[in-house]
Amino acid sequence: MKIADMKVSGITCNSKEVKKGFAFVAIKGQSQDGNSFIGEAIAGGAGIVVVEGRAPEIKLPPAVKLIVVKDSREFFAQACAEFYRHPSRDLKVIGITGTNGKTTISYLIERIAKKAGSACGVIGTISHRFKDKVIKARNTTPGSGDLQGYLSKMYCLGVKYCAMEVSSHALDQGRTGGINFSCAIFTNLTQDHLDYHKNLENYFQAKAKLFRFLSKSSVAIINNDDKYGRRIKQLTGAKVITYGIKNKSIVMARDIKFGITGSSFTLVAPKIKAKIITGLVGRHNIYNLLAAIAWGLSEDFDFKDIKSGVERFKTVPGRLENVSCNKGYDIFVDYAHTPDALFNVITALKPLVGGRIIVVFGCGGERDKLKRPEMGRIVAQLADYAIITSDNPRSEDPLGIIRDIRKGIRKNNFCEIPDRLKAIKAGLSLARKGDCLIIAGKGHEDYQVLKDRTLYFSDRKAVQKCLGSMK
Repeated sequence: MKIADMKVSGITCNSKEVKKGFAFVAIKGQSQDGNSFIGEAIAGGAGIVVVEGRAPEIKLPPAVKLIVVKDSREFFAQACAEFYRHPSRDLKVIGITGTNGKTTISYLIERIAKKAGSACGVIGTISHRFKDKVIKARNTTPGSGDLQGYLSKMYCLGVKYCAMEVSSHALDQGRTGGINFSCAIFTNLTQDHLDYHKNLENYFQAKAKLFRFLSKSSVAIINNDDKYGRRIKQLTGAKVITYGIKNKSIVMARDIKFGITGSSFTLVAPKIKAKIITGLVGRHNIYNLLAAIAWGLSEDFDFKDIKSGVERFKTVPGRLENVSCNKGYDIFVDYAHTPDALFNVITALKPLVGGRIIVVFGCGGERDKLKRPEMGRIVAQLADYAIITSDNPRSEDPLGIIRDIRKGIRKNNFCEIPDRLKAIKAGLSLARKGDCLIIAGKGHEDYQVLKDRTLYFSDRKAVQKCLGSMK
């Protein structure tokens, strides 16, 4: 049965959101089972209860209709799309997936579209925004109900495009079901989220779902220098546009020059050869720029608008963000929290720095533990000095997380300071003229999640506070 055949005033899988006349879909999650909240949903006014597999043990009132489906996640995603009248059939949705680069590409697409005269919404890690509305993000990719609701609001406000960061969790859990993607972008795939996916192949297969179900009229923009990107080319039925630096691709960067305040390169694409000057730093950002430019070209935007859009773009909050300092050294705050992201950030800055590279970093609790020693190894190997500290420890012992990081370190160029503010202060105290201090892991975040509470904490504000108190 379709939701369109039901007379409902809303649909949700969260019993606390239920109002009179709502349909409640019971979904079994990692930590909670929606079937346990059927009673609460009915008390809230649910007129329809949807369950998976078989009828629940709880007895439903006669006025409440029970629907049993094969897959409650899939049903919920499709039902939400129907309830909001399939906004993605009219709105052009660009799905961006991969381990790194999603946020930066979404910002670049937003800027290109705006320069070309089209409104573009964004659903991503930092925020969900469209027109003058900004909603702080709780998840990179929201649940199906919120997703379809945002897309519906965008369409009603005249937004033409939506750049959406699509996480592997969202794809694996079917949150993006019912969305018609006009374009999908693959950035790269490196170790992350193995606490959830268990191995890299499962992680890849989750990402690949975005491309398997693209229509022939859609476009797949793929990093041709990534081995997983080359696999994705073989499994999608969409039109493929490749981008890269090393391997021959449709959209390429040549003659790349890097600087501490930006980069430049020659863009080579069909009927186009032009110099691009950007304020973004590092090779990884050249890839991000190529992906966004490839999208602009696929939309047949005037190249002058594409070029102007990316060249005038300054920075993404917490992505190699330079913090103002008059001490003679550079300070960067970055969201890098995977081995590959740390490698990219350090190797991007190392050739540009006359002095030492000092890195303050940690690892999140209740997340992929296998990447911790690898992150320690990379930082100790590439940086001149490392300060290991806390990130978001959550319910884990911060000292235990630090021990895991330390297992990968074979050099004696580090210290441990669990208190993040003290670690940042120590990094600033160590820095001398010509050095570069990288504070990695939290980026744009303005909180720190501990075992029993969440504290306000911003790396940028912490740096400014420490600088203000230093002589």
